[in-house]
Amino acid sequence: MAVSKNSNTSYFFFILMDLPGLEDAHCWTAIPICFIYLVSAVGNLTVMHVVRSAPRLHTPMYLFLSMLSLADLGLSASTLPSMVAVFLLGRRVVGAATCFVQLFFIHTFSVIESAVLLAMAFDRCVAIREPLRYATILTTKRIGVIGLAIVTRSVLLHLPLPVLLGRLTFQPVGSLSHSYCVHPDVLRLSCGSTRVSSGFGLFVLLSTLGTDALLILFSYVLILKTVLSIASNAERLKAFNTCLSHICAVLLFYTPLVSLSMIHRFGKKKLPAQAYMLLSYLHFLMPPMLNPVVYSVKTKEIRVRILKLLYPKKH
Repeated sequence: MAVSKNSNTSYFFFILMDLPGLEDAHCWTAIPICFIYLVSAVGNLTVMHVVRSAPRLHTPMYLFLSMLSLADLGLSASTLPSMVAVFLLGRRVVGAATCFVQLFFIHTFSVIESAVLLAMAFDRCVAIREPLRYATILTTKRIGVIGLAIVTRSVLLHLPLPVLLGRLTFQPVGSLSHSYCVHPDVLRLSCGSTRVSSGFGLFVLLSTLGTDALLILFSYVLILKTVLSIASNAERLKAFNTCLSHICAVLLFYTPLVSLSMIHRFGKKKLPAQAYMLLSYLHFLMPPMLNPVVYSVKTKEIRVRILKLLYPKKH
């Protein structure tokens, strides 16, 4: 029997999915999952602390890096409760209200991260194309406005998602495809028409992640055009090196996302469930863990200050 529209969300539940074929070994799979979350938290908190404690790093590039770390922390915290419940505690039942709240935060922080990556692309574009005007274009006040706009856009666009889902018809118990709640996964379990919710979800996706990806690509076209116009090979290399960390962060975020989208539309039935879930985990778990590592390795200022924290007597 389906639960009627506008019913109390406490009347239906969702079953979170464990890794296919490893349901009986969730205690062992919890070890790498907990390790990923630990590395993500330590890495991003360290980057934020380094930027905050060093006045020399209070520049647009590093302020945007702090925003990226904050978005990564939020994304990790959004998936953490259900992942811990499934892999560490073996609990797979989640209430509808809790599920809707989780998917709101997951999608909100995912779009925040995408927007911060766009802001960082804009920062690199201005730094390379307009180096003399860089400090006057990207002032601290404007960076604050950009940060506020990023959060406002993400929150306002995703607020209707749980509201629209709450108006749909669901079976009393439904099985999800992941160990966390995301909008398309919940939407497919609805028994009624999902035209409005599906259309709005597609609009949000295209107006945020889709638009951000195109603008990032456009920024790098302008950057590449400027870099190629530089006569000195050494200067070209130096200019391009300032973008390497950001390029890695963009690839870490968008590659699994694009792959998931392609598989979902064209090849989901041809691939095993493990491959689909692995890409999903890569999208939500890998960027928060690897972004601090990439920036620590590729950015000298961050690397030096982290080494000072670890080995204060040697520096």
